[in-house]
Amino acid sequence: MKIFKILFWLLWRVWFYILIGVIIVVLFPLLFVSILKESWYPFFFRLAQVWARGILIGMGFYTKIVQEQKFKKGESYMLVANHSSMVDIMLMLVVAKNPFVFVGKKELSKIPLFGFFYKRTCILVDRENSKSRLAVYERAQKRLNQGLSICIFPEGMVPEDESIVLADFKDGAFRLAIEHQIPIVPMSFLDNKKRLSYTVFSGSPGIMRVKMHKFILTQGFTVDDKKAIRDKAWDVIYKELVASENAK
Repeated sequence: MKIFKILFWLLWRVWFYILIGVIIVVLFPLLFVSILKESWYPFFFRLAQVWARGILIGMGFYTKIVQEQKFKKGESYMLVANHSSMVDIMLMLVVAKNPFVFVGKKELSKIPLFGFFYKRTCILVDRENSKSRLAVYERAQKRLNQGLSICIFPEGMVPEDESIVLADFKDGAFRLAIEHQIPIVPMSFLDNKKRLSYTVFSGSPGIMRVKMHKFILTQGFTVDDKKAIRDKAWDVIYKELVASENAK
């Protein structure tokens, strides 16, 4: 029985990467056109949502989204969530309705085909380079000024220790949100680690629950309030993750 499980996990992982590539190939002409002008990014974003939805469906994942507050069309937000799975990107694209730009690690740009679009549409960060972090900040400001939202997984990493529920948050997302006076949208991804974690021999099709918490407003706050707002976002996500674990 164990050998069949291992075989299933291996084939299932391979299928995941096949889906990523095949859907990009099918959408390639439209995707390529959509990145020719920066102002066409919202069109690219809609195509990315089709790509993400196709992968989730193809992997046998179905979403259940609980929203304590709704997005308003045309407004910018700072989207933050826990980060524990390769499908966090796809799930965020499905959950959010307003076009946003990811801030993500530059290593993903090396993935064939996916990386071609990733490095042309996302804000890449080299966590070991202080100049890169400053450039990320400037590019995020530019995107926010264009009326887009930003998505940052503020843990800045995927915890290697599977027992860690939620790592500490970095400051960047919260500083940007305060400086642009935009709401922070904390989200708890409750099943992603179980569905498809970074551990190869694990995972299964099934439900992917998302709890979108009430927005944390930043109007009237300054960067001096950054830590308090950061801790508030961490706390609300952490409590939901713990409650979900305890309910099992």
